Amino acid sequence: MQLSAAPYEERLTAPRSWWFVSFLVGVSMALIMLPFGTLPLLGGLVGGTAVAAVVASSYGSLRIRIVGDSLIAGEAKIPVAALGETQILDAEEARAWRTHKADTRAFLLLRSYIPTALKVEVTDPDDPTPYLYLSTREPERLAQALAAARETTA
Repeated sequence: MQLSAAPYEERLTAPRSWWFVSFLVGVSMALIMLPFGTLPLLGGLVGGTAVAAVVASSYGSLRIRIVGDSLIAGEAKIPVAALGETQILDAEEARAWRTHKADTRAFLLLRSYIPTALKVEVTDPDDPTPYLYLSTREPERLAQALAAARETTA
């Protein structure tokens, strides 16, 4: 028996510059530890870099997946049947939907370093969430995968 792969999967990884910043945090910690000697300096470098890298990695570990008849975005799991129309948002529209157009009841999966997004209407009458805002580097592909998943569940 072969397991089928998810029709869509994306990890919202942190940009490469954040890893450089993690190293700079380690250098800062090393400089703070400099008056205490060489060993604390090395400990500050390694420890500071490691802690900053763990933070960057965990922030960039969110995934958006379509598995079976469900959309999994971060910790949220929504049946595809409860989702309506999708709207692909370019950088300018995405910024507007993150700020002045945003509804406080909406589910927002935001990553500031990803300029594009997909807005998905929630059609379930029992769910107070009007829409999902999903930061994604490939909004067209995610919209197509949602449409394909909707067709297979219909």
